[in-house]
Amino acid sequence: MWELARSWVDGWAVSRRAPKPVDVPWGLSVPVGLPAQAVRHVLLDADAETARGLIGTITEPATWIKAFLEPDVMEPWFSPEWEPTDPGFLMAVDLRPSVVRAPDGYTATAETDGDVVGVRILAAGGELAARGQIGLTGTACVFDQIITEEAHRRRGLGTVVMVALTDAAVENGAATGLLGATVQGRALYETLDWKVLAPLTGFIHKPVAP
Repeated sequence: MWELARSWVDGWAVSRRAPKPVDVPWGLSVPVGLPAQAVRHVLLDADAETARGLIGTITEPATWIKAFLEPDVMEPWFSPEWEPTDPGFLMAVDLRPSVVRAPDGYTATAETDGDVVGVRILAAGGELAARGQIGLTGTACVFDQIITEEAHRRRGLGTVVMVALTDAAVENGAATGLLGATVQGRALYETLDWKVLAPLTGFIHKPVAP
C-alpha cells in the first residue's frame, strides 16, 4: 500500500510539473509553489502525535495536508484555521490496452511532453470537450485532471479519455495506474475496473482573517 501511495505522490508531482517529493518524518513533502497550493504534505503511516507535531508548526497559507485516512480520524488534529477538501479515494488498476472509439462528432488526440502524456477530445466545432493526463514514473503512472466540460457530459467522453490514457501508459511501459478520485469520479473509474485502495482526505491551511 505505502509503495503505491509513494508512487501516487511521485506521479502527481510529475503530472503537475512540481518539484520532486522530499522524504520527511511524516511521509512526503512537495514544494508546489503555487498561490492556491504552496506546499503539499502527504502523511504515510504517520501516527496522530507525528501528524499533530507537523500541523502545529505550519503557518504558511495554502499549505495542504493529505492522508489515507477517514475524515473523522483526521478532523480532531486540526484547528479552525484549516478547511477540509472534498472527500476522495486513492484508486488503482492493472493497466490493459483496449480500443479507443470517440463518439461521432468528436476526435481524440494525444500529446507527449517529457513524462506527461495529455489526451484532449475536441467537438466538431473545435472546442475542448474533455481532457486528462498521466504522469509517468516507471512501471506506475498517475491519471490526473480528468475533466469533461459540462456541455459534453453523459456521452462517454470520460471513458474515452481514460482508455486513451491507458493505452499511452502501456506504450510507455507502465503496468499500474493510480489516481486520486472524487466521489463523482469514483463511479466512472469503478466501471473501468479501478479499485479503491484507501480513503484520501485533505485539509488546507487558511488563516482566519483578522
